[in-house]
Amino acid sequence: MGRQIMTATKTTAPKGRKGLLRHLPLVVIGLVAVLGAVTLREHISFEALEEHRETLLGLRNDHYILLALGFVATYVTIVAFSLPGAAVASVTGGFLFGLWAGTLFNVIAATVGAVAIFLAARAGLGQTMAARMEASEGTLGRIKAGLAEHEIPVLFMMRLVPAVPFFVANLLPALVGVKLRNFVLTTALGIVPGALVFTSVGVGLGEVFDRGERPDLSILWAPHVIGPILGLAALSALPIVIKLWRGKKEMV
Repeated sequence: MGRQIMTATKTTAPKGRKGLLRHLPLVVIGLVAVLGAVTLREHISFEALEEHRETLLGLRNDHYILLALGFVATYVTIVAFSLPGAAVASVTGGFLFGLWAGTLFNVIAATVGAVAIFLAARAGLGQTMAARMEASEGTLGRIKAGLAEHEIPVLFMMRLVPAVPFFVANLLPALVGVKLRNFVLTTALGIVPGALVFTSVGVGLGEVFDRGERPDLSILWAPHVIGPILGLAALSALPIVIKLWRGKKEMV
């Protein structure tokens, strides 16, 4: 009897440690996100950017590649740990590197950061959630089947609709078992319209600072900006609508 208890204890202990290690990345991300929200708001801000802009512009002129790598690494960290300041970082990309290079760096950094948090979530809760959805025959099973059938259009919509928070669009796909390649593809392409908008704001940021003002990020909600983005979201939903419509016709 004693040997059986000891054997069971030895068997369950490694499983417990493996489970803890599997969830560790998510725990670390959560802790860093909370600490960052409390401590970094004043440091990743337009006020801080204005204060240090001459230093940053000097670094760009003298050490372009080094600054670009540092910028991308910082942006990746912001996204991967869901830290405050992603919008400021996007605008900074335009301020330092111009529209096209700034957009490229913003998209690369945001995509890499999103993939990092996606993989961390999938390694933690994602595998368990996906297994439960796979085994379920009820609502969860239907959600899983529907998402698998329309994975790319749904992911595109999540990226294009501004009402979906960026961290939600990173975590939710991991928890329902989305394929990594589809996540990477839709993230890299889906964030381009928003990245162009924020980067373009950064291009004229020097003049805004010279007037003693702050950039107006509400431009994203202007009809001439949000309209085309929502139009792209509607186009991404078109395959789903067509399939549902055809299904109803066949039932009739």
